[in-house]
Amino acid sequence: MKTLLGGSAGLRERLDLLLQTAQTRLELLGLELQEEKLRLARLLLGTVLAAVLLGFAVVFALIWLTVALWDTHRQLGLGLATVITLALGLGAASVAARAWAAGSSLFAASLAELERDRAALEQRRAP
Repeated sequence: MKTLLGGSAGLRERLDLLLQTAQTRLELLGLELQEEKLRLARLLLGTVLAAVLLGFAVVFALIWLTVALWDTHRQLGLGLATVITLALGLGAASVAARAWAAGSSLFAASLAELERDRAALEQRRAP
């Protein structure tokens, strides 16, 4: 019996299988996107909290250093405070740049599944 697509019932089964596979892959993409969104939210929250707390710690440490050296070596205390702040800022920028360059593995599982699908189709085509 011919269908609207001009094929047989086997064509309908293949089309159904293709649509099921596409649906599964889209669901996997959606799950990966949700996981990446949660990972980024956790990363952002942790980074902001760490930055605020470390910022307070650095400010208090620099105030302590300046007060400790105020009577005898006032300029040395302020100079050390500047150097320490600059070094910490450059270190933080370096860490952020490396994290940005590393990127993420968004959709890696979906891409691997699509590659496996493609390989399976290639094996079926080969005699």
